[in-house]
Amino acid sequence: MDTEALERRLGHVFRDPALLTRALTHASYANEHPAAPHHEGLALLGDAALGLVVTERLWAAEPQSPVGVLTPRRAELVSGRNLARWATELDLGTTLRLGHGEDRAKGRERESILATSLEAVLGALYLEEGLPGVRRVVGQLAAW
Repeated sequence: MDTEALERRLGHVFRDPALLTRALTHASYANEHPAAPHHEGLALLGDAALGLVVTERLWAAEPQSPVGVLTPRRAELVSGRNLARWATELDLGTTLRLGHGEDRAKGRERESILATSLEAVLGALYLEEGLPGVRRVVGQLAAW
């Protein structure tokens, strides 16, 4: 799996390449290759880091705005649709490890797979760089 281009787009070369490989491994691949761990745990971690980074940014930009204004903005930024768009900008689909059936069913283009995979990559990035790395990548993607 060639991940160098993805690492360039992320601005981070993983010290632990197995961590990035795991982030790019969908459960359908792991089902066919039992020794391969999948990315769901990393996606949970990445989702939490993403939510915090986005909330920090929104609150810093508009600290006087009520929660009722900030919450829908955050929801839009972390929505599956938006995450899939960001994943597409990163060309993440080309690096995913999918099971044969999922690959044939165009899983590399499926919004839910792209969104969850981006969360997993952010989770892996969090483990290597902490919140500063997640802030940097999300800032690039959100263009703020």
